[in-house]
Amino acid sequence: MNKKSISSRKLVTAAMLGAITIVLSLTPLGLIPLGFINATTMHIPVIIGAIAEGPVVGALVGLIFGVSSLLNALLRNPSPVSFVFYNPLISVLPRVLIGITSYYAYKACQNIGDKKLKNLSKILWIAISIGLIYLLYKNISEEKSLLNIIFVIILLALVIGLFMYSRKSKKDFPIAIGAFVGSMTNTILVLGGIYLIYAESYVKTLGLPMDSARSAILGVTITSGIPEAILSVILSTAVIKALKSSRR
Repeated sequence: MNKKSISSRKLVTAAMLGAITIVLSLTPLGLIPLGFINATTMHIPVIIGAIAEGPVVGALVGLIFGVSSLLNALLRNPSPVSFVFYNPLISVLPRVLIGITSYYAYKACQNIGDKKLKNLSKILWIAISIGLIYLLYKNISEEKSLLNIIFVIILLALVIGLFMYSRKSKKDFPIAIGAFVGSMTNTILVLGGIYLIYAESYVKTLGLPMDSARSAILGVTITSGIPEAILSVILSTAVIKALKSSRR
């Protein structure tokens, strides 16, 4: 395959994933209900583009994600805290960096020895399984809807399936790490930016005292950031595996 066809493929991939990101931002598919929290899926196309096609494609899809976030905050159903996304340092820059950090985390893991990779893979999938089991327990104990409970069970089944498969193939672990790092890049930089730039305004809008700003933002990081990272690992691993299989 020549360089021109590779570049064309990357441009087409970036355009398709960017379009998917916009669709997710405009529909309920962008937020997956997991019971007592909602997990966003809008960053997942960025991760897929970065790991499948490289950091430039990832950054381009991330730019589309960021610009759509900015426009949504300005024009479409603004919420009381939408003002924080008027700043491109919060709405755009972290989304571009998702594509860069996820790719380089993925490449770094590819250089780890097979034995270490296998052990790290076990730890990751077991930790994700424990997190989903806890989420399932919370949904059942708080009597959330049957649909939420079924969705978490499906995610848990997918994780167990991917864990069993990863025992035979260690190639999936770098994808999982890239997806996890990319997702947490989004969470940490967005919420960190809100804390550094808009902490006072943010907590006042939410009706909270200023001294609770750190705990409020940290709470969002844990309750939403970790489930989003888990969802990113599951979906990105499955999609990228399918893409790579189709190219063989």
